[in-house]
Order: sequence, then C-alpha cells, then structure tokens
Amino acid sequence: MHQQAAETLDEAFERLHRTGSEFDDKLSNHGPMAVEALVHSGRWEAVPAWLDVYTRRLEPPTRPTERIARDAWREALGDRARDGDWIALFTDEIAERPWREVLALWWPRLLPGLPGGATHGVIRVGHAVRALLEAGESPVRLAEFAHAMAYFASSNQALPELPRLAGGRTPFDALEAVPPLPVGEKGHISGRLDFLAGWDRWLTATLSVRTAETPEEAQSLLADTVHAATLRYLSRGHGNAVMNVHGVTAPSAVLRVLPALPPELWIPSYTAAWATSSAVFAVYMAREDAPKTPAPAADPGAAMESAHAHGDEHVIKLVDSAADVYARSGDARALSAGVLAADLVPPLRG
Repeated sequence: MHQQAAETLDEAFERLHRTGSEFDDKLSNHGPMAVEALVHSGRWEAVPAWLDVYTRRLEPPTRPTERIARDAWREALGDRARDGDWIALFTDEIAERPWREVLALWWPRLLPGLPGGATHGVIRVGHAVRALLEAGESPVRLAEFAHAMAYFASSNQALPELPRLAGGRTPFDALEAVPPLPVGEKGHISGRLDFLAGWDRWLTATLSVRTAETPEEAQSLLADTVHAATLRYLSRGHGNAVMNVHGVTAPSAVLRVLPALPPELWIPSYTAAWATSSAVFAVYMAREDAPKTPAPAADPGAAMESAHAHGDEHVIKLVDSAADVYARSGDARALSAGVLAADLVPPLRG
C-alpha cells in the first residue's frame, strides 16, 4: 500500500476511534469499513472529505464500566452496553500477543454469533484484517482491530444451530432455493432471524449446499458464496436494498479473514458465512426478481468512483465486495449489483 494511503487510513481510524460503534439507536458506525474500502481501491485522497460528512451523525464511544474477566467473557457476549469493556479487553489482548494469535483464539468463540448487529461486527473485522495484511501493523491499525473485534463480541447473536451441511448443491443453486420470509413476518433483524429456527423450508435449502472437506475447498466454496450472494442481490436485493447488502459483505468479510486464520478454522468459517448469507436473504429479499438489470460499470475503478460520488457507506462496501468478485471471476454482473445499489439506496448528503 502507498505510504500516504496508509497514513491517511491511520488518520481516519484514529478520528473514528473517538466515536462509538453505534449511533441513533443501534445503527452501526460504518466509517471504519468504508474508509478502508476507499483506501483499498486507491481513492485514499477522498477519505478526509467523506469523513467530514459522515461523522456528523456519529456519537461518542461507550465508556468502559467493568473489566471483562478472561474466564467469564461469555457473560458479556452480545451485550452492546459493554462495547467499551470489550474494547478494553481486546486492547489488552493485542498488547500481550500478536494480533493473529488473538484472532485465532477469539474467532471460534465469536463465529457462531456472526449475524449479530446485522453482521456489522464481522464486516468490520474483515476490513481491519485486510488493512493489517496489506499495509502492515501500526498502533492505529492494531487499535482498529481491537475495536472491530470488540464490536463483533458486543453485537454477537447466534443463528439457530444447524446440522452438518450434507447437500450437493453449489452455493449458486442453494441460494436460489432459499425462500423469502413469509408475508407478515417483519420487524427488527434479530426477530426475523429468530423466526428461522423453526422454518423447515429455510433449513432445507440452507443445508442443501455442499460441505467442505478441506480448508482449500472451504475457501473456494466461500468465494462462490460471495459470488452467488452478489448475483442474488442483483436479482432480489430490491426487497430491502440496504439490509440485503449484508448478505454479500458478511461472507466477503469472512473470506478476507481466512488468510490470517489457521487452516483448521476455514471450514467452520465457510459454514457460518454461508448460513448467515442465506439467512439475510431469506428475511429481506424481494419475492420476485427485479424487472431490469442495470448495465455494469466499465471496470472496478469506475464502479468505486461512482460509489464514492454517491457517498452511501453501504454502496461503497457492496462495490468493494463486487470488485473482488469481478477480479476473481470476470463476471461483469457483479459490477451491475453495485450500480443497482446506487440506484436504490439514498445518497449521502453533505
């Protein structure tokens, strides 16, 4: 990463660490994720001005209240009021051992609760890890990793426990089979996800995907999951243009974390990411395909330029993931998904 880009990223992270992980009654602070995506795409010079607009809505961070004991962390899991306590814990963790060791220890503890906070915890971790892998370590980047892991912990919410995947479908075919939530089942995402526990149609479709037998196969299937989710956004994302973004960006974040994890954690990571993407689309996607598919951007650079001009953090993050899909597959439909998001989601206003 360009030195000036890395310095800009650190300045943005430092600025954002003076704000809370959430604002306005449980809305997630997307700032750290969006600025990392802009820097990764080469648009680092745009970050300060974008932050000037975005940070106006943010609130102060949650203050620590009580230290989380290392042997009693489960009691604080999923407690958003203790985000400050989790930040303190992970700040201590990365002061005592390398961040990869912290990740390897805590990832399996937090993975079952991946859908919590509408998946923003794991998405923030994915961006923090990519920053560390691409730009290397710095005190501010390590602090962002601590903040991201803390939010993953404080917003944790588990999906219904699933039996072992045992189907033969590709992620593309399996996601096509996932049904939309029945009419009348609405409300906050936490309640929608709770409904899935006894919904056999969703369980059957979700379990129909291929299992992974090796870490390498898990990585490949997870990449296919992100690809399939991007195309599903293109066809059904208009059911809720903002919330369905997370059906793409959550598995994309997990895919970005894999290189920093021990290989033995890749298979459960794929399983959790697949189930989460399936769940998000089940509870938010439209019941019918979109009537029209927009033309794709000319290339990933043009797509991110348009996303930055639009300004909304969800559009920036979706285009960021879609650009990865395009780079891996050459499938221009992934870039069309970013165009669709920009058409459907209101732009950021200065």
